[in-house]
Amino acid sequence: MKYVVVIGDGMVDEPLDELDGKTPLQKAKTPNMDFLAKNGTCGMLQTVPPGMEPGSDVANLSIMGYDPKKYYTGRGPLEAASIGAKMKKDDIAFRCNFITCENGLLADFNAGHISTIEAAQLIESLNQRLYSYGKFYLGTSYRHLFIYNDKTASQLKSTPPHDVVGEPIQEHLLKVGEDADKSVENREVLNNLAQKLNELMYKSFDVLGKHPTNQKRIEDGKKPGNMIWLWGQGPQPQLPLFKEKYNLKGATITGVDLIKGIGTYLGLTNIHVPGATGFYDTDYCGKAKYALEALEEHDLIFIHVEAPDEAGHAGDIYEKIKAIERIDQRILGKLIKGLPSMDDYALAVLPDHPTPINIRTHTSNPIPYAMYTPGCRADATEKYDEPSILKSFNESSKNIIEGYKFLNLFLNFPKSSENGENE
Repeated sequence: MKYVVVIGDGMVDEPLDELDGKTPLQKAKTPNMDFLAKNGTCGMLQTVPPGMEPGSDVANLSIMGYDPKKYYTGRGPLEAASIGAKMKKDDIAFRCNFITCENGLLADFNAGHISTIEAAQLIESLNQRLYSYGKFYLGTSYRHLFIYNDKTASQLKSTPPHDVVGEPIQEHLLKVGEDADKSVENREVLNNLAQKLNELMYKSFDVLGKHPTNQKRIEDGKKPGNMIWLWGQGPQPQLPLFKEKYNLKGATITGVDLIKGIGTYLGLTNIHVPGATGFYDTDYCGKAKYALEALEEHDLIFIHVEAPDEAGHAGDIYEKIKAIERIDQRILGKLIKGLPSMDDYALAVLPDHPTPINIRTHTSNPIPYAMYTPGCRADATEKYDEPSILKSFNESSKNIIEGYKFLNLFLNFPKSSENGENE
């Protein structure tokens, strides 16, 4: 049996006036998603547990079959595994964004999608000038890493930069977390630590503001990566291997270090697709091609596409629609055509979390899934979009499923379908 899970990051949304009350998913032409919904079974999934921040880290860990309440330690350490940053016992890994600071405001959380080549030059300067604080590691585009050797840093509260675009930087700096040890002595230590790391972020502005790479970007009409933003910190997680937990050989296909990092910890094969960028221009067809080839040696493939999420953060309705249509046509279309050559297969599509255009950030609302295997019993869903799946869900006896239970449901779905049963 072969399994493929296609994750359209941030794909679902809310009704928009610009689309006459429809969502981007409703507006997009998605015949292949609709095929899966109409001929398979659909439902609702809670990928972000109550009380946890609605990030792609938590949500994708859920989809891959791991309870984030049990295993999640932070976004930074997950990405560390992808980029080869070795963490010691007391190390804390921070996600490190290049941002654009303008007049004290966080003007852009991704520095105009600065290129990896440009970012490498900035990372080198940071390590040369600010090495006394810790070490910076190069990731992809605006997504990088900072390792700090002090386990108490995990008690600080940080803010995702995409949540505070246009707001004063001063109001969202590192601070003592609500769950931190409240003793006077510890609070003083943490306050000093927060002050030190916030100082580092401001010092990065001094290093990067006049950097030749940024001066060239400004001359070319691009936003500079003139400051770093530290967030998503945590220690190295302890995760059981996927093969031991599910008795399957799995793989990931993505352009995003976070997903590769989760895959590394789980012992999954991270399949490199040359044109996978983690942005609008990612090679959708390449992802489908490499997935079909990888199924010769693997049992399960997670295909992750970042583009809809990037469009959501940018507030770009039409890029989000295009990203959804490309997932449908260039990935699902090719999979639906190619998978029947396998003896048996099951195919699922879902987002990890919503990234609504109107608010430009993630929410923790339940998300719709659709899964299909040839010969399965279909439910009453007609199309793959938010209102259609919610309607059939409300009319059924199904319950919202905890995110980490989705994978077991999917893996057992073909077996239950043979008996003519749904879920």
